[in-house]
Order: sequence, then structure tokens, then C-alpha cells
Amino acid sequence: MSTFRGEGPPIAGGEYSFAARVLGKATGFALFLMNALSIILIIGVIALGTGQYLAAAVSGADSKWVGVGVIVLCAIIAVLNIRTNAWVTGTCLVFEMAALVVLTVLGFFHVSRPVSVLFHAQTADSHGVLTGVGLGLVAAQMATAIFAYNGYGASIYFAEETRNAARGIAKAILWSLAITVAAEIIPMTAVVLGAPSLGALISNPAPMQYFITARGSSTLNTIVSLAIAIAIINAVVAITLQGGRTLYSSARDRAYPDPISNFFRYVHPRLQTPLPATLFVGAVAAIVAAIVPLNSLIIATGATLVALYVIVALSAIIGRINGTSSHAHYRMPLWPLAPVVVILSLGYVTYELWKGNPWQVIIAVGALAIGYAYYYVYLYPQRATRWTMPAAAHDEHAVDDAGALVMGPATEISPPGASNATEATS
Repeated sequence: MSTFRGEGPPIAGGEYSFAARVLGKATGFALFLMNALSIILIIGVIALGTGQYLAAAVSGADSKWVGVGVIVLCAIIAVLNIRTNAWVTGTCLVFEMAALVVLTVLGFFHVSRPVSVLFHAQTADSHGVLTGVGLGLVAAQMATAIFAYNGYGASIYFAEETRNAARGIAKAILWSLAITVAAEIIPMTAVVLGAPSLGALISNPAPMQYFITARGSSTLNTIVSLAIAIAIINAVVAITLQGGRTLYSSARDRAYPDPISNFFRYVHPRLQTPLPATLFVGAVAAIVAAIVPLNSLIIATGATLVALYVIVALSAIIGRINGTSSHAHYRMPLWPLAPVVVILSLGYVTYELWKGNPWQVIIAVGALAIGYAYYYVYLYPQRATRWTMPAAAHDEHAVDDAGALVMGPATEISPPGASNATEATS
């Protein structure tokens, strides 16, 4: 197994990249395949929600085809220069935060129930009648909760386009986590406490629109719904960027026959983005959104993020033990408490998911199994030239002389008989 002991920054590709170096290349590819599937499904899930909010402003908007159109638009945006995308997503974030502020103000100005309601798990039937739920159902919904908060660690996918990534990525991830938790917990607390009827809020198919209309007005609902739609578009752009870079990284690692790997590892010389990989992710996500029902997409993503978090936690434990993470600038406090808690908690969540809908677990495990099979059938027999895991470049190679961010590590380990990498250009 190739280890990752250098002083360079993390490699684009996200979780699979470090899992391959810590847990072994077979696990790395299995995680890549499951994560790639998850990213495509998540793009579809999020984009299909756009139509719900646009319908509040545009009469007759079809949720499915609006979602498909959003995916296509976001894929085109995602192939632009990373700095351009930073401006686009930053601008969208302003609208998103404004919508969250409105929800927070409306809720806290109309508090209708005590804070204690937050600590009693309840659900509502179609008539808005509240009933208590047990720990098992709460645990089963943890997969949805992870889905809601997931994304704070995505900066690692852009490590090769980030200055001083080795020292800064950990701080970026932890700050993103803190901001994400605050940006979701505070508005949701306000909504739960300030809704006219908790039963009506939970049972409503569009709970936020119900809340804004009830505590504000239909006009405010239209404005906030547009802001939320922009936020959803922002999320689709970000995840498409992430998906394009993980596919690019797998191609650079020579996961496929050479014609396919060379196609997906291509970086546009002016935009400095993995153009074919990004457009492919967008195209597949659009097709999936067009033909697969939303509920099926949600079920399919249910356990994939749980499996991803478990493998990340295992990497945090094994990497410290076998020394493959000894180069890291960041050292986890109270190791191994956090990863052990994650593994035990998500083990229970997986058990409850299996009891509730085993297909969620079957899809995740099946994707991992296919990944392992592909590795041992195709990649392992050609391990000298396939799934090569390039060495990390030093941070100064992440930018050219003009300060433009570039894709790809400057020093790729070329397998015997392979041509040198050309992605890292300046």
C-alpha cells in the first residue's frame, strides 16, 4: 500500500484519497465508488427540492423538471474558474443567510411554546396530531440529520487549489462545521418555538412556507422562497464541483482503461477545472433526477453517508496507529474518543436503519462490495500501473506565478510505461 507521509497538502478526491492511504487501496476504491454514487444522488435530491420553493413564486413550476434544469445550469457554472465559482457561491450565500435571519427573527418574535419542547421527540400524523416517538425512530432519522449537516468537510476536495492547504484545511473544516451547526440549529429552534401549531408545522408538506406565511405574509413567503431556491442552487453548484474533482482524481489515479482515465483527468488550460469530469457528473445527476422518484433517491442516499462517516472514523484510528497520518499538522484532541463514539453511534443507527428499511443499508453495502470487486478483478492485477495514488505536491505548487489556482499536484508518480502527468500546469 502506498503511504502518505510527505509534507505536501491533501490530495483532491476527498475521503477516498486518505482512506486508500490509511486503510488500503481496495477500501479507497470501494469508498470512492460509493461516494461518487452518493454525490450524484444527493445532487438529484437537493435539486428536486428547488421546484417546491420556486412554486411559491412561479405558478405552475414543475418540481422535477425545474430540478433537472437546475442541475444542468449548475454543471455549466461549475466548470468555470474556481475563483469565479467562489464569487458565485459567496453571493448566493448572502441570500441564504438572509433567509435564515428572517426565519430566526420571525420565530423568536412569536415564541408560542417552552424550550422544553425541543427535548421531546414527536411526530405528527396527516391531521397534525402529535405523538411521541422512541429512541429507535430518532436514531433511524440520524441518516437524514447527517445528510442535512454534511458538506462542511468538502474543502478537502479543493486542497490542490488552496494555498497552505496542509495547515489551513483542518481549520476550514472545523470552522465550517461550527458555522453549519449554528446556521441550522438556531433558525430551526426559532421555527419550532414560533410556529402557530407544532402539529401543523410537522405535518405540512412545505413546513417552512407554512411558517413564513403564518408568521409573516404571502409576499414574504415568496421572497424567502426565492432566497431558499438560490441557496439550493448554491448547494448544487458546490456538490457538482466536489463530484467533478473526485472523478478527476480517480482518473488521475488511473482507475479506468487509459482512454477513459485520460478523458476524465483532462483539465481545461484556461479555466483550470476538470471540465469533462464535472460535466459528466452533472449529466448523470440530471438523468437520475429525471427518471428516479424523489423518495427513491432519498432512500438510496440513506446509509451511504453513514458508511462514509464510519470509514472516516476508522481512518482516524488506524492512521494514528500505523503512522500513515503522522505527517499531519493537525492532531485530534482526545484521540481516539471522537472516532470511537462515531463508530458506536453509527453502528446503532445502521441497526435501526436496517429495521426500518433494509434497502438503505443494502444499497450502501452493495456499492462498497462492487467497488471491492472492481478493485480485485481489474485494478489489483495491474497494480503497478493502476490506482497509482500520486504523491502530494508542496503548497507552493498550488498556485502559479500570477497567483492563479491550478489543478493537480505538481509531482505525480508515473507508473512504468506511463507518460508524465500534464494536469499541473502554470
